Amino acid sequence: MSSITLTNVKKVYGEDVIIPDLNLVIEDGSFTVLVGPSGCGKSTTLRMIAGLEGPTSGNIYIDDQDVVNVAPGKRGIAMVFQNYALYPTMTVKQNIEFGLVNKKVPKAEREKLIKEVCEIVGLEKYLSRKPGQLSGGQRQRVALARAMVKKPKVFLMDEPLSNLDAKLRAAMRVELIQLHKRLGTTFIYVTHDQVEAMSMGDNIVLMDKGIIMQRSSPRDMYNDPQNVYTAQFIGTPPMNIVRDLLLDNYSIGFRPEKITLNPDAGEDMFRIKGHVMTKEHLGSEINYSITTEYGLVMAKLEQEVADDCDVMIGVDYANLYIFDQNDNRTELDANIKKALIAVSAQ
Repeated sequence: MSSITLTNVKKVYGEDVIIPDLNLVIEDGSFTVLVGPSGCGKSTTLRMIAGLEGPTSGNIYIDDQDVVNVAPGKRGIAMVFQNYALYPTMTVKQNIEFGLVNKKVPKAEREKLIKEVCEIVGLEKYLSRKPGQLSGGQRQRVALARAMVKKPKVFLMDEPLSNLDAKLRAAMRVELIQLHKRLGTTFIYVTHDQVEAMSMGDNIVLMDKGIIMQRSSPRDMYNDPQNVYTAQFIGTPPMNIVRDLLLDNYSIGFRPEKITLNPDAGEDMFRIKGHVMTKEHLGSEINYSITTEYGLVMAKLEQEVADDCDVMIGVDYANLYIFDQNDNRTELDANIKKALIAVSAQ
């Protein structure tokens, strides 16, 4: 197992600054997920750790060794790609042992290692098949086994589940969580999918334009967002942000599932009037699109109201998030609450 440290890492392509100044420590044995939209710098960061690209400046350490000038094959890492990168003319067994053969690992040891990893990922029955005879999930297991057989200090995964259908992705997420627990190795996983990030990682790094917007556990990322970007990236539907309601360009936020529609008059809540535009039934819950004088508000509730009707939106003050002029989180102080009460009374 190994820790990874990036210090003042900058990456520039021509005149485009992809990563301006990245400082990040990935703890030994953690399952760290780099998440964010396309172009945020997450895959570039992973490729620099792998040695597939070099930083324009800065240092990358695996444990205490600066690996900026160390070849990828000597960094003690293994990478699993989105497209599996299997050799189509080789069998499953040949794909898995290919790297071991190149390293001149003795045959008896190769056989032992292959048997060991195939038992872990459930490939014992498929060793003589070729990739074209396997399902997407089975091919992904081959890619994992090929990485595992090297016994790397760090696993790097670049959107490895994106080519799978939704049901198989969910199953593979569970398998990867179990694999991490079993191996106890450092996992670094890149995705644009917040569900993958929240369900798999014990440490999430949310990026935008090469900058870390927040780094925390999944629970803290959801319950304690430090800025509007994080608040709206995590959550489905995303957090409602209401602007132009408070002085000094302050904004308020609240999660769709924390809304009460038509609360009792005596309840101490922030309230605004709205009109139900659409309803989306999701089985146990309903997604509402509600227009207000401050813009569109989304609600996600078990509670049902009539179509195309006027409603009162209520949110407990304890469930409100306050953001300053720079979209950073701040406190709900007495003056802000007084202003919200005044708005609610209208």
